[in-house]
Amino acid sequence: MSLGSHITELRKKHQALSVEVEKAIRRPGFDDLHISELKKQKLRIKEQISRLEGVTA
Repeated sequence: MSLGSHITELRKKHQALSVEVEKAIRRPGFDDLHISELKKQKLRIKEQISRLEGVTA
């Protein structure tokens, strides 16, 4: 897998997590702990994307 396609896949995962967070927030009786974990995953992916983009710059 090339670096560019890896970054693209990470962006897709980040977007999917964003959608999942939004759905979880709208759900009645949402679980704060679950949402917090999803947001942490999003942050880790965003940091990974930033590092990889720094490599290609």
